[in-house]
Amino acid sequence: MHITLTLNGEQRTLEAQPHERLLRVLRRAGLYSVKFGDEHGLTGSDTILLDGQPVNAQTMLAAQADGHDVVTLEGVGTSRDLHPLQQAFIDTGAIQSGYTTPAQILAAYALLKRNPNPTDAEIRAAIDGILDRETGYVKVVHAIERAAAVMRGEDLPPYEPLERAIPAPPDLFGSVWDTGDSDTGGGDIQTRTRTTPVVVVSPPEVKANKVVGKSEPKVDAVKLAAGKPVYTDDIEMPGMLHAALLTSPHAHARIRDIDTHAAEALPGVHAVLTYKNVPRVYYASGGQSYPNPKPYDQVSLDNKVRHVGDRVAVVAAESPEIARAALKLIEVDYEVLPAVFDPIETMQPGAPVIHDDPNVDGIHDRARNIVHHVDAWAGDAEAQWAKADQIFEGEYHVHQVQQASIEPHIVVTWWDEDDRMTIRTSTQVPFHVRRMVAPLLGLPVKKIRVIKPRIGGGFGGKQEMLIEDLCAHLTMATGRPVRFEYSREQEFTSARSRHPQVLRFKTGVTNDGQIVAAELYIIGNTGAYGTHGLTVQMVSGFRGLSTYNAPYSRFICDIVYTNIPTPGAYRGYGAPQSLFALEVHTEEIATALGMDVIEFKRKNWIKQGDAMIMAVALGEGREGKPQTVTTSALAECVDIGARAMGWYDKRGVERTVPGKPHLRKGIGMAVAMHGTGIAGLDMGAASIKMNDDGSFNLLFGATDLGTGADTVLAQIAAETLGVPVEDVIVYAADTDMTPFDTGAYASSTTYISGGAVLKASELVRQQIISHAAKHMLNCRPDNLELEDRRVVHRDGRSVTLEQVALHSLHQADQHQIMATASHMSEQSPPPFAAQYAEVTVDTETGQVTVDRLLMAVDCGIAINPITASGQVEGGMVQALGYAHCEEMVYDELGTPLATDFGSYHIYRADEVPQLEVIFVETYEPSGPYGAKAVAEIPKDGVAPALSSAIFDATGVRIREIPFTPERVWKAIYQ
Repeated sequence: MHITLTLNGEQRTLEAQPHERLLRVLRRAGLYSVKFGDEHGLTGSDTILLDGQPVNAQTMLAAQADGHDVVTLEGVGTSRDLHPLQQAFIDTGAIQSGYTTPAQILAAYALLKRNPNPTDAEIRAAIDGILDRETGYVKVVHAIERAAAVMRGEDLPPYEPLERAIPAPPDLFGSVWDTGDSDTGGGDIQTRTRTTPVVVVSPPEVKANKVVGKSEPKVDAVKLAAGKPVYTDDIEMPGMLHAALLTSPHAHARIRDIDTHAAEALPGVHAVLTYKNVPRVYYASGGQSYPNPKPYDQVSLDNKVRHVGDRVAVVAAESPEIARAALKLIEVDYEVLPAVFDPIETMQPGAPVIHDDPNVDGIHDRARNIVHHVDAWAGDAEAQWAKADQIFEGEYHVHQVQQASIEPHIVVTWWDEDDRMTIRTSTQVPFHVRRMVAPLLGLPVKKIRVIKPRIGGGFGGKQEMLIEDLCAHLTMATGRPVRFEYSREQEFTSARSRHPQVLRFKTGVTNDGQIVAAELYIIGNTGAYGTHGLTVQMVSGFRGLSTYNAPYSRFICDIVYTNIPTPGAYRGYGAPQSLFALEVHTEEIATALGMDVIEFKRKNWIKQGDAMIMAVALGEGREGKPQTVTTSALAECVDIGARAMGWYDKRGVERTVPGKPHLRKGIGMAVAMHGTGIAGLDMGAASIKMNDDGSFNLLFGATDLGTGADTVLAQIAAETLGVPVEDVIVYAADTDMTPFDTGAYASSTTYISGGAVLKASELVRQQIISHAAKHMLNCRPDNLELEDRRVVHRDGRSVTLEQVALHSLHQADQHQIMATASHMSEQSPPPFAAQYAEVTVDTETGQVTVDRLLMAVDCGIAINPITASGQVEGGMVQALGYAHCEEMVYDELGTPLATDFGSYHIYRADEVPQLEVIFVETYEPSGPYGAKAVAEIPKDGVAPALSSAIFDATGVRIREIPFTPERVWKAIYQ
């Protein structure tokens, strides 16, 4: 059939099948700005305008658009003719991965057509159907406000996204930060968008740079704002097949037999793969450095399933519909086995053994389902416990949550013209994927190329070789290109998540409040497979024992199998779990001792110059490296945050909403310390080539997840080479074309990959200066500097970089000016932060309304404050979901009950509280231009800060998250 419609102002006739959704027809027509996020339109990434109104293209049949007017982002503006909304999204830093940006711009476009001067609440209402897992919505609202003003004809000054104070004047937190009390409460969440800039408090000794430390627009912002085809799925290949995955309905079962004959006979089906026709090669799927930590307890397709959603069979067919129909024709004979879901029960005698395959290597105690057992300590136990006047113990529970990237896992594989397997995938770890998938496919690494396009969110969930093997197996079986995308349900049942834990602290304290000894026991639930199980829990132990760095510290951990879907890497990587328990525990101690919470923490937190006592004992799955805190502004973060929040005027003061005594106000805080890469393990490389016009090509293997990493690395190169960012052309993450990088995880990109870029840039800088000195300016090299696209002599003479490039290529000592460098660090300098929260608790219902979150962060020098602040804002909102409302829950058979965004709630634009970010800079000597990490620390402090605030409001201490109304109400009354 054909449909005729007005599409972006033009009359178009499109071919469509009666069953086809409008989303697929539009994408087939080349309108790639319309994105798939889920089957039910709940993400809003599929938003289009139908007769001027926002609708979901995924939930409409294409036939329903016949005769109507349809607008996609391509009809609003192009990369060469940007609409004011697109320009505002670029200017304000509202774009991170950009996956939902087209939908947000379209919703705003429709709003401003009917209301040119909307309020904050009206803007948030307009975009509340479009989920954004990345930005925290702050900069998106700023962008729409700014575009509205431009479209009204107002003369706006250039956008100033930050305010610098060197050093902070005494009145910095006067009128700017005095927002007063918001006395709204109950279930009606009020939101306000701060229009004051991000504040950056810099140490006076830090010199001003021309590019580094500036809020440069993202190097990919224009193409993302224009909705260009930059993601994995934005590709059409002749003859491409579509994959579908059959998963287990049982939490634990053995497959007696599987019959695929009917599926294989279905017209349009080209391959059906099961354990019977795929080689049995053992591996671990976590995207980690060589050699991957054991156990190697997975195979591509197995004859045993260990959780609901585990792999059973995979099909390749001419269309997604045929592939799904084929799944229904596969007959599986299951022997259902007893299952276990509780991490304590799984260790008991008589519990079902989840991994009974004797060929799996690296399981600590197979019979008790214990994957790993850790027992590590430092210091003199007997001496330190003897110093303790009081001993405090507490047990804390943290739950399982999903990364919920709006872009699902998506892979396209094909044989290239040289018969090499090409894997185009949304991954954080392209080089790890290539190395890990090779033995599963029986191909040498040299026969595999992995390409990482733009990623629509990762958060650790794509630090996994998750579906690349199955997609490539299908290409090998069919000889055809194959596309494989997870459904939203499979993201919840068959992808990865955060590890649930039981944490038990035991802490020895003197009567004057000095922590002298600490022990932490964790039971880590790694679900059906051990991927990331060891390393996540070791990070939990290290973070849980390093913030207060007791002279005697011991970490004991049992990492156990259960029959829940497998957890893995998730932003924060074990730190959010342990820091929730640690910060609640330390506040309990301070309260019991009658000490001020902040002063107790201040007395005990690790200080600059201190060695981290557990650094060697707790490395990343192996022995670690000695670590000393070289820089810390934690004290300043705490003090500045407290002043900004009015902490001392509010804490411990009974406050209620006027006329509503059941609505009680509370304020809470927590401190956080994270890491910057993995010391002695992470490595990145970069290559820089000078072009004829004096511009530069920058190549690296690092992976930008929307964090702005490509931009930050370009800024480092631009600063070193004396050019603007626009003169640095970035190429990233293609295993054939770019240098190696371990990947985007462990908050390592700026520090590790940035170190490689800095080294390569300095080598190129030396070559430029050497050539200009010898052949053009006849001087000593040490008399020359690079600035403003020129090589400048201190006497005023200069030549342009273009002249140097052409001279070096064509006229004298002819050579290509270029360099490659690698960087690995034995250090992992910790960023620090103070997290504050204000809440309103409805004591009649247990409903907690979060009114305000503020984080003061020491991330070293913020290379790009606008992208860094976006990381903090988005991270705080993700962490708020972890603490407040997100939860993966199961029935008694282990079937997940939350498998879409109706049952699994993430914060919407009209629900987020007031968000504020302050950077308190230090200059970290081991980092490029003084930088440390910022991406993960926003996940660490929100949950304990909320616990602290709920205690301040109600006097009730809650040791388990999330803080649901039921849990809070029970804590108050039971």
